[in-house]
Parts: sequence; structure tokens; C-alpha cells
Amino acid sequence: MKLKVTVNGIPYSIEVDVQEEEKRDVGAIMIGGGTGAPVATTASVRATSANAVTAPLSGSVSRILVEEGDEITAGQVLCVLEAMKMETEITAPADGKVARILVAKGDSVAGGEALIELG
Repeated sequence: MKLKVTVNGIPYSIEVDVQEEEKRDVGAIMIGGGTGAPVATTASVRATSANAVTAPLSGSVSRILVEEGDEITAGQVLCVLEAMKMETEITAPADGKVARILVAKGDSVAGGEALIELG
């Protein structure tokens, strides 16, 4: 599961390995603050399908290059996200078929949010 964490105004993308039996709400996360004292915060991540292609970062959907029902190949660009005037191509992790498109052009998405579900 990929998460976006902002510390002192600087965004970081992190990947957390969650075992199947551990998939549930995330509790408190301890982060060292600028004073050296830990700061408690909570995180909540919406569950996604195991076949979902997720956003690696927060941004807006600039382009969607596939349609539901399309056959796709690994590495094919599925959509493009724009964040801070930079574009990020979101590619297919494997060969498959587009089952559902979960976003529309112009939508704002959070890091880790499902964009396209593969079948």
C-alpha cells in the first residue's frame, strides 16, 4: 500500500507492506517532530481492489488513455496525473483488461487512491 506523508510541508511517498490478515484501519503513526518529540497522527486509507491501479501521488487526472473493456499490455500508459505542473504517466503493471475506470478527467485524487480496476 502506498501512502503520501507530508512533513514540514515536504511531501514523501512511502510504501507499507500490509499482510492480508492485517488489512484494517491504520491506527496512530508516530513521527518524530522538529523538536525531537514524537507527534501522533492517524491515517485512514480507503480499501482498493487487488486488481486496482492506484495513484502514486496526489494530483489531478489530466488524461485517461484507455476505455472500459480495452485489452492492455504491461507498461502501457493508462492515464496521466498532473501535480505541481508535472505530469506522471500511470502504467499497467501487467497484461489484462480494463474492468472499470474509477476517475474522470479533472478529478483530484489522493496518493494511494484507485484509478483503474483491471479484470
